[in-house]
Amino acid sequence: MTPRTPARTARRPLRPPSWLPVDGYVLALLGTVLLAVLLPASGTTASVVKGTSTGAVALLFFLYGARLSTREALDGLKHWRLHLTVLGSTFLLFPLLGLAARGLVPGVLTPQLYSGFLFLCLVPSTIQSSIAFTSIARGNVPAAICAGSFSSLAGIVLTPLLAALLLGDSAGGLSADALLKIVFQLLVPFLAGQFLRRWVGAFLVRHKKVLGYVDRGSILLVVYTAFSQGVVAGVWHLVTPARLGALLAVEAVLLAVMLAVTWYGAGRLGFDRADRIAIQFAGSKKSLAAGLPMASVLFGPQASLAVLPLMLFHQMQLMVCAVVAKRRSRDPEPADAPGRPAEAARASGVPAPGA
Repeated sequence: MTPRTPARTARRPLRPPSWLPVDGYVLALLGTVLLAVLLPASGTTASVVKGTSTGAVALLFFLYGARLSTREALDGLKHWRLHLTVLGSTFLLFPLLGLAARGLVPGVLTPQLYSGFLFLCLVPSTIQSSIAFTSIARGNVPAAICAGSFSSLAGIVLTPLLAALLLGDSAGGLSADALLKIVFQLLVPFLAGQFLRRWVGAFLVRHKKVLGYVDRGSILLVVYTAFSQGVVAGVWHLVTPARLGALLAVEAVLLAVMLAVTWYGAGRLGFDRADRIAIQFAGSKKSLAAGLPMASVLFGPQASLAVLPLMLFHQMQLMVCAVVAKRRSRDPEPADAPGRPAEAARASGVPAPGA
């Protein structure tokens, strides 16, 4: 009788834990940064890449405008207290904390990193990840949809104005040329998308997955352009590993403060649990997709350092908010909870939190 050989145990592929969403798109962003460091565009190639990037930014904001439902935004005005709370968190409290961090210069943050950190505080909130995390935590998903949409719409105007006011010359100042760039690269394409939505909206819905790649490809091109300019200009010699570590620590404190203030502050304002969840996730996040194109317009050759804090904060907020959402999902179901939040999120076509 032949002896039995022990059964081989199948080796499972190493994967990050579910509560640690290392998004594939973030890895693509990091790969794009590495490509720009190793093979930066220069000379004639840089001019071609910059022109293509400018067109990509315009296309990006056109798609934003074409996909934003004006009717949903108007219907959401009924919950105006919640939306004002999110807008106040995004465009008032965040900038105030960013200004308070000015005391960390130059001991903790360099002036260049501080400019990027302050710009991070001026960027609008996310839409997709705010909705997805609100759904996971069993919060008010329709409110998160409207709050994220309002924030993105307001950010097209408020973010450049606040950057010009608070960052001054480091963001190009409020010159006529800067205003024209903002109008023609960001606002005009967005308004064109809103105007043409009735004709192109159905097409965008049918080809949502393909157009998602267009969105992300446009942002990768913006990142490559910005970091190429930074490498050619030599700005990366100004950053050390110790400074990057300090930046991560400051951003961790910023995120912790905003998560606490939005949660407990919303409770003090009388919002119920479902609304508090929507306020916490929509009011504590910053949009990488909106911030990167804006930075490329506002900062020019210095955009690489300006977007670095935003890129780091983006991955940090995904990781932390995934943990918070999972914990909130285990809370006892309140008697007056709004029904079927997950279904509402799926009906809105919301992608995974890492989008």
